[in-house]
Order: sequence, then C-alpha cells, then structure tokens
Amino acid sequence: MAKQNRGPYILAAGAGVQLLTGIPAAWGVFQKPVMQGYGLSRGQAMLGFAVLVAFYGVGCAVGGLLQDRRGPRVAGLWGTALLAGGFLAAALVPPGNAVLFLLAYSLPAGVGSAFLAPAVLACAQKWYQDKKGWATGVAGVAMGLSGAFYTLFVKGVGGRWGIRVCFAALGLLMLVVCGSGAAILQNPPQPKQAQPLQGIDHKKMIRTPQYKLCVAAVALSAPPVLLFSPEIFSIATDRGLPEAAAPFSIVLGSAASAAGRLLCPAVSDKLGRKRVLYAVYLGLAAGSAWFAFAQNAWVLAAYAMLTFFYSGGAAVQPALNTDLFGLRHAGVNYGFIALGMSAGSLLSYIGSQALPLTARHWLAGGCALAGLFCVRLVKPLQES
Repeated sequence: MAKQNRGPYILAAGAGVQLLTGIPAAWGVFQKPVMQGYGLSRGQAMLGFAVLVAFYGVGCAVGGLLQDRRGPRVAGLWGTALLAGGFLAAALVPPGNAVLFLLAYSLPAGVGSAFLAPAVLACAQKWYQDKKGWATGVAGVAMGLSGAFYTLFVKGVGGRWGIRVCFAALGLLMLVVCGSGAAILQNPPQPKQAQPLQGIDHKKMIRTPQYKLCVAAVALSAPPVLLFSPEIFSIATDRGLPEAAAPFSIVLGSAASAAGRLLCPAVSDKLGRKRVLYAVYLGLAAGSAWFAFAQNAWVLAAYAMLTFFYSGGAAVQPALNTDLFGLRHAGVNYGFIALGMSAGSLLSYIGSQALPLTARHWLAGGCALAGLFCVRLVKPLQES
C-alpha cells in the first residue's frame, strides 16, 4: 500500500487501541466496584490506581526502547498481551488480597497500556511529519473517550454480572481490538534518496536540561486531576450532585478529555507548542481554583475543564518532544519523558492519602503553576 494511503489506516488503528488504554481517566468508575468486589479499602484501591499509572510511566520508557529496536508492531503486540493479560488475571484474584491484585492487574495493565502508547503516537507522527500535533491529536482523541466507554461498560456488564466478569470481558475485547490495531502499525517506508530521520537518542537526551524540565512539567500536570479522579463520584455527591448524576462527571470529563487531545495539539501546529502549554497550565491552575469551590452541577463543569487541559497537555507533549529531540528516536525518547507520569502518580497518591480535600486543592493549583514555570524555561536544544 502506498505511503500516502497508509496514514489513515495507522490513525484508525491507533484510535482503536487508544480507546482501551485510557484507564486512568476512567478509574473513578472502577474504584467502588473494585473495593466491593475484591474487599479492598479506599487506600488499597487508590494504591492500585497509583501503581497502574506509575508503571504506565515506566512502561513507556521500556516500550519505547522496544519500539526503537523492533518497530511499533512488536511493541504494540507485547503491550496487548500485557494489558489484556492483566485484565484477565484480575478476574481470578481472590477477595481480600491487595498485593496479588497489584501484581496481577495494576502492574501488567500499566506496563501494557504504556507499550501501546508510544508505539501509536510515534508511528502516527512519522506518517504525518508536517502535522505532528494534528496526528497526535487524532490518534489520541479516542483515549479521551475511554472514560465514557468504560463508564458505560462497567455500569452495564459489571453492574449485571460483577467486576470480575467485567474485567474478563474487557481482557478479551483488548485482545481483539488492541491486537488487531497493533498488527497494522508500521513505520513509513523511507525513499531511497531520502535523508534519514534526524534526532538524538535517549542517552544524550536525558543529560539535557530540556529533558529534566519536560519530565518535571509532565509530573506537575498530574495532581490537578489524579488527586481527585479516583473519588470524583463521592466528591460530586458531597458537593450536592444527585447520586444518579455522579457518573456524568466521568462521561463529561471524558468528552472534555477527547476535545483537549484533539484541539490542543492541532492548535500547537499553528501557534507553537509552548504557547499552547502555557494555556494548558494556566487552565489547570484556574480549573483547580474553580473546582475547589464548585457546587452542584458546576462540579461537573470544573472537572471537565481540568480533564480538557490535562489531556490537551499530554497530547502536546509528544509533539514538543519530537520538536526538541527529533523524530529518529521519538518513541523511546517520549517513553523517557513519560517517566514524569510515574512521579506525578506517586505525588498524587501521597497527597490523596496524607492531605484533607482542601489542602489537595491547594496542592493541585501549586503544581499547575510550577509546571508553567518549567515549560517557560524550556529552550530549543541548539540554544542550550
């Protein structure tokens, strides 16, 4: 198939994969069923979420290395095996065994979804080198819709047959959808006369101040959402939202996330990555302040604002990464940038356990402003 006709298939495959890898955005719908079905405490269930996100960051680095050496298809197929395997294994975990739940589910699911993400994003950017932000947004918009999908699936299948059947069904679905999507992934052919893709490898990248600032910015973007997303249902109902309407917090947040993943990177192609990231971190700071005081239905709007900017920033970061460090090693380089998600997850988990809700809002706003400062300091590589 000719190069000009292959790109849309890559984007479609990536979208199918990404729809099933946005678990962190949807954890609020899993939190209560996991606590009830596995006999876990609030802290244990939130730790399961934190470990999943932390190993997502670690898995991005390992998966990026695999993709760099063996190509996006191999990395994607390994990611499918781990992600689907984690969900299928979770169906067999006995109640009251939090450690086994972490080992059988959180760790492989986090690593597996991370193997898939760099494979999809780097592959899409290579097919659309002149529109990297747009390609990232199109491939990633489905991840933003994960929250809505998982809300409907868990409420439907899990509500009728229980969380174990729900996990097993999701594992089988992931084998089919993610496996098929990963099998389609391939890098574009290079014309014989073309210059090879330019860029530095991760060993050189991690020694630059740009890398350290980008990792810090990624980590600091997480708390404004991850401090609250596992418990968004209870927060919404405590603020006056009817219990029956609480799931709409994830559905609306999912729609906002999808919009952010599509619009922010596309706009960054026109206005520049840093300008859009300035807006992202200012939006996270303003949204954190609004969310701290929001009541009734305004809780939904404030949370949607946070998910819009958080997901938008996450979608712009891969394009900024390739602008700074080149396309040649884009997958593995972005994987190492994503280690910031592990740090952000750890910070969010500690904050959620150690701080009262009011203090968490202060932490969220402070992290957003600190992330803005980090982005402001990032300079093009040749100027450093």
